[in-house]
Order: sequence, then C-alpha cells, then structure tokens
Amino acid sequence: MRKTDLIIIGGGSAGIAAALGAYEHGVKDILVVERDFEYGGILQQCIHNGFGLHTFNEELSGPAYAEKYYALIKDKEGINFMYNAAVIEIKDKIVTIQCNDGLIGIEAKAIVLATGCRERPAGAIGLKGDRCEGVYTAGTAQRYLNKEGFLVGKKVFILGSGDIGLIMARRMTLEGAKVIGVAELQPYSNGLARNIKQCLEDFDIPLYLSHTVESIHGKGRLQSITLIEVDEKLQKIAGSEQEIECDCLLLSIGLIPENTLVEDLGVELDKKTKGAIVDETYMTSVEGIFACGNALHVHDLVDYVSIEGKKCGQAAADYINGNSTISAKHNNVLENGVSYIVPQYFHLGKDIEFSFRVNRVFKQCKIHIYGDGIDKYINKLGIVPSEMQKVMIKKEELDDLDGNLHWEVIE
Repeated sequence: MRKTDLIIIGGGSAGIAAALGAYEHGVKDILVVERDFEYGGILQQCIHNGFGLHTFNEELSGPAYAEKYYALIKDKEGINFMYNAAVIEIKDKIVTIQCNDGLIGIEAKAIVLATGCRERPAGAIGLKGDRCEGVYTAGTAQRYLNKEGFLVGKKVFILGSGDIGLIMARRMTLEGAKVIGVAELQPYSNGLARNIKQCLEDFDIPLYLSHTVESIHGKGRLQSITLIEVDEKLQKIAGSEQEIECDCLLLSIGLIPENTLVEDLGVELDKKTKGAIVDETYMTSVEGIFACGNALHVHDLVDYVSIEGKKCGQAAADYINGNSTISAKHNNVLENGVSYIVPQYFHLGKDIEFSFRVNRVFKQCKIHIYGDGIDKYINKLGIVPSEMQKVMIKKEELDDLDGNLHWEVIE
C-alpha cells in the first residue's frame, strides 16, 4: 500500500490549480490522477480564445491556458501526475486506481475531487422521434472536430444556448457547415453575453428564444427536426410547430458535475448544483474530502475554476498540516430569486467569497444579505441565471452573525 499526503482526482484546470495551492502551503507529496493521457482536461479541445483574462491578463486558447498553468507546477519536486488512470473506488481515504501498472491502492491524508462535469444527453430531456444518426452533444462534436478533425454535420441545428453550443455554432460555421439556428427553451440565453455577440450575431445565426425541439426525424441519418414554441410556463404551444431540414442536431442542454465518486463516498449533495455540499474550505460532509471546480458547481470561466481550485488546494494543505480551525457552523438560507449558493454553509473567522446564481432575469436590483448581526445590500444593474455572481464578505462583517445567513434579490 503506497501512501501520499494528497491525492487530487482530475488533472484539468481545477486539479492543476489545487496542486499548486497545496504545494505553496507546504504539502510536498502530491499525486494528481488523470484518466486521459495528458493534463488539461476539457481545455485541450477548446481551441478558441477567451481563456486567461483574469489569471494571466491575456487572451489564450484552452490548450495554451492549460500549458501556461501547468508550467507553474511542472518543475516542482513532489507534484506527480499519473496518466491513463481511472479511479475505481475511494474508501477510508484509500483510492483504488486502474492504471498501466494494473489495479493499485494509494492511501492519502486528504483527497481533492476535481473531476469536472459532463453534458446532459438527449435522454435527459426525453427527445422524441426516430433513432437516427446525427444527434450529438455539443462537447462531443467539439472533440471530434478539434481533436479528431471530423465534422459531424453540414446542415446543423443547435438545441440550447449554453456557451458550448454557442461556441460550436461559430466553430461549425468556420469549418463550412451551415448553422440554421439555435433554440433556447427559456426566454433568455443561457450563455455569456459576449458569446451571443461573437458566435451568433456576428455570423447572422438566429436565436429562437422560448423554443424547443419537439421531435427528430430521419431513417438512418437525421433529416429534419420539429421546432415548437413554448409559453411563459414552458408549456408547448399547439400550432406553433415548424419543420426544419438538417442533418445534425447538437445538444447544449446543460452540464452536470461528475459526481459518481462523490455519491459512492456518501457525500451530501446539493439538489440544485448536483455537486457536493461544502463549507468555505471546500471540504465536503466527509472529513478530509474536498471538491472544487466544475465537479462542485458549473462555472462560467476557467479562470474562476482555477481560482477556486487553488483555494481548495490551500485548504486541503491546511487540513493535512493540522492548521484548520473550525468554529460554529452557519448555513446559507436561499430566499427570493436565489437559485443556489456555494459554499452552502460556513464558519466564522475569515473573509469568505460566496458564488451564487439567480433563478430568473433581474434588471436593476439589490442583493440583500441579512441575519442576526448583519444587514447588507449590494446594488446590481442587471443579473441573469447564466452568469455566476460573486460576493466577498469580510471577516469583520460576519463577526457578529448569530445563526444563519439569508440571501434574497430585491427588484
């Protein structure tokens, strides 16, 4: 049985940053377990630019961002990577790994889960119609195109306006495909505003808000889809159907934290994020098990993933070195307009950054944060569910808190 101080599961942006954070806080025996043959995770297939503005103050492609961040740790003795390795089980901080050497077990003092997220497939929305070729998740199409050089369709429609779908609308267009349109169930886009502008408007690709795909049609290969409008309650409007010819349907219908290992560990999950419930140190309900990045909750920007991953690594190092101090537990209570918040609970004694999303579009509004001992308002010009909000609350503001902290949006 091999032993190490810290095991990080996942060698993407969160895992690399967690390794750096832990190393800088005194942990010098770190193993990063990555199931792929290289570091970087999903970044390696994201060849578009837009990464690194917050972290490196420059605009990078996904692979360039991964390489630049990896350069920060590659020469640090004590940080080791294990590639082509799949974690089979975690039990009592013993990680069972299937790798090139066979099945091995490694015991750690702490574990960081940085496993990223996965796409929701067609089955998640009960897509009706024929079983035909030509239906892909947007991320799968992205990998085929950017890493394998394979164009999955020439006449494309996209369901869902998440960022991956928007980016693939542009990417497919640049490779010669005709992108007929993008449909979004909600009355607003679920992608970043810059991607709406750069990926749709700049290429004259129409966005059908309050629409969804009713069914798909094709014998062998996809031939057409039926598009239908929905009302304010997201119910389909009879008579609004229109048939659109296409040979490819890309699905950008949401991302879900990869939480299989979390579930097996008995970690308590957040019903909204589908990731672990954590405190301000990113420790889960199981002592010594931490979670960060898209494995915890889906982020807008990789820069935010790296920032969170580094903080998580630092907290894991503090736990390993016996420097963690735990005070009374305080819960976050979600009121009007707030969809979820991370961390879900916290302890006093430090500055805490909270990340949250709203559940609908708000124009001019205020974030009201209150409890026994705190009453704080933050003005916002406009916020939407697709953009994660961050609020830093100073230690001094929370010192007098007695009980839970409430969050609401006031228009």
